[in-house]
Amino acid sequence: MDVVSGADARVSGIAAAIGEPARARILFCLMDGRARSSTELAAVAEVSPSTTSVHLSRLMAERLVKVTAQGKHRYYSLHGPEVARVLEGLSVLAGGVGTRFEPTTPRSLRAARSCYDHMAGGLGVGLHDRLRAMDWLRVSAADGEYEVTAKGEREFGALGVDVAECRGMRRRFAFACLDWSERRPHLGGAIGAALLEVALRRRWVARELESRALSVTRRGEREMMDRFGMRV
Repeated sequence: MDVVSGADARVSGIAAAIGEPARARILFCLMDGRARSSTELAAVAEVSPSTTSVHLSRLMAERLVKVTAQGKHRYYSLHGPEVARVLEGLSVLAGGVGTRFEPTTPRSLRAARSCYDHMAGGLGVGLHDRLRAMDWLRVSAADGEYEVTAKGEREFGALGVDVAECRGMRRRFAFACLDWSERRPHLGGAIGAALLEVALRRRWVARELESRALSVTRRGEREMMDRFGMRV
């Protein structure tokens, strides 16, 4: 029998960490990009605080979760957007491959939600499609990901998105992230995160309490129509 390589062992360890039901509940709870205490996560995971502590240690060891100390408190969040992308992909697989797609996602989450730090659901997919159609984004011949066009750079800049700053970040710039409720892509990467920041700052959308759902405001409805030709 071949000896398991380092990479194989790493993948196996990550898969096992995600695969335990309580840990999976913790991870998907953190998909909204917000940090939570171990007490809050114990309620989500439906296990005791001591067991939650063990689970969190395992998730941190696999670099799926990180912890931030604030005074006497410790708050846990996903380790980064790549973890969120893997979880989103697992959600797609969990929905079934090769079968007729009939979404069972709650209406509020399907309409608009955060996928870690960018927009997903019908709103995110619609924006992705409009940004492509309006020639703000195009597929790069080099790697198949997105690059911002000259027009897009001007338009994003007018919204308050610093494209040059996004390019300089140590993360993927812009890519098509397959949406688990719509089974079509929404915009991931630094540009997608910046766009959600703009939408929140300008009060186009608001976060729902204790949920990944985003609600589109009246102002947001007008802006989506005026700027992107989108009816939401």
